[in-house]
Amino acid sequence: MHKKQFVVLGMGKFGSSVATTLADCGCEVLVIDDDEERINEVADKVTYAVRADVTDPEALKSLGISNFDGAIIGMGESLEASVLATILIKEMGVPYVLAKAQTEIHAKILKKVGADKIVFPEKETGIRIANNLLMNNLFDAIELSSVYSMMELEAFPEWYGKTLKELDLRAIYKINVIGIKKHDNLNINPEPDQLISED
Repeated sequence: MHKKQFVVLGMGKFGSSVATTLADCGCEVLVIDDDEERINEVADKVTYAVRADVTDPEALKSLGISNFDGAIIGMGESLEASVLATILIKEMGVPYVLAKAQTEIHAKILKKVGADKIVFPEKETGIRIANNLLMNNLFDAIELSSVYSMMELEAFPEWYGKTLKELDLRAIYKINVIGIKKHDNLNINPEPDQLISED
């Protein structure tokens, strides 16, 4: 099976974190940054680490960027560099480009020049942490998007002995219940008259 190949441009906290995680998951990862020190910090954790100007089309072409499955543009601090890198990467035929943005305007520009997905790492991390603090009985969460998550959580004591219809979780908490688990039994798509019990 083809090993996924990714190029990560910009070795700030976001870029280096994405690069090392992809490498840990068995992907081939090329990282590019114009800062020698940043390149040295991740060189032994990824497949290839190159010091180069991410806005130089000749440098990018010489690295065979067009053969990669996806690119991550991690230079959110420099609007010009991230926009130019996105344009160059898309022109080279990389099918999927994820770009980091600092502001909504930055995101809009990146989208217009071809980025397939825009992320706001600091904002998204803040939202996730706040949600985890609010839902202190949270077991696990899967981020489906920046707006939706699938979560496993314990029923609150005030829910015990009430049906899903009585609780009206969708109206009150904006929660859609897709399953109820008690011990090893899992009831997928429960009926509105399903009682919520302890455990």
